[in-house]
Amino acid sequence: MKKQYWYIIVAYVIMQLTLGLGAKLLATTGLFERYGRLEIAYAGTTWTIIAFAIVLILTLFWLRSDMRSRGKANISSLVFWSIIGIFMALAAQAVAALIETNLFKIEAGSENTESLIKLIKLMPPFIFVTSVIGPILEEIIFRKIIFGSLHKHFNFLISAIISALIFAVVHMDFSHILVYTAMGLVFAYLYSKTKHIIVSIFAHVMMNTIVVVTQTLFADDLERIRQQSEQLQFIFGGFLS
Repeated sequence: MKKQYWYIIVAYVIMQLTLGLGAKLLATTGLFERYGRLEIAYAGTTWTIIAFAIVLILTLFWLRSDMRSRGKANISSLVFWSIIGIFMALAAQAVAALIETNLFKIEAGSENTESLIKLIKLMPPFIFVTSVIGPILEEIIFRKIIFGSLHKHFNFLISAIISALIFAVVHMDFSHILVYTAMGLVFAYLYSKTKHIIVSIFAHVMMNTIVVVTQTLFADDLERIRQQSEQLQFIFGGFLS
C-alpha cells in the first residue's frame, strides 16, 4: 500500500478519535456560551465540520499524484453508473433493512442516523459533513484504499465483503450491520465496475443527501408512514452512511 494511503487512514482515525476532545477544547473558547445547555453540542458540531474539512483537504493533497495519473474516462458510462448507483444503493439498503426486520426481528430505525439528523437540524451546515465530505472520505478510504488494496490479492467477492464489513463496523451501529454491509458491497461494485472512485462517491453523496432531505423536510410524513408500516421507513427514510 502506498505510504500516502497510510497517511490518509491515520489522519481519518485520529480525527474520529479526537472529535470529543476537539469539541471540549472549542467550547472552552467561550464562543458558544450564548447557546447555554447546547454549548457543547454547537461546539462539537462546529469542530466536526472543521476537522472533516481539514482531513478532506489533506486527503486530496496526498492523492494529487493519483488524480494526475488517471487515464481518459468514458463520460457517458460514468454518468450512467453514477445515476444507476444511487438506486442500487437505496435498493440494497431497503432490502437489507427488510431482512433485518422480518428475519432477525431487529427494530426499525437507526440511532446513528437519528443522531446525525438532529445535528443537522441544530446546525444546518453540518449537512456538508453527512452528505458531502463524509461520503467522499469514506469512498476514498473504504473503496479506493482498502477495497482497492485487497482486490490486488483477492477476488472481488472476498475484497468487497471484507471492506464492506469494515465500513459497517466503523459506523458503530451494530444492530444494522447488514444494512451498512449491503451498501458497502454496492459501492465496491461501482468502483470495481468503472475503475473510477468518482462514481461511488457520487452515488454515496446522493444517497445520503436523499436520506437527509426526506428525514428533515418530510419528517412528519415519514412518521405517519412509520406508524402505518415501519418497514416502509427504510425505503423513504433510510440510513446515513
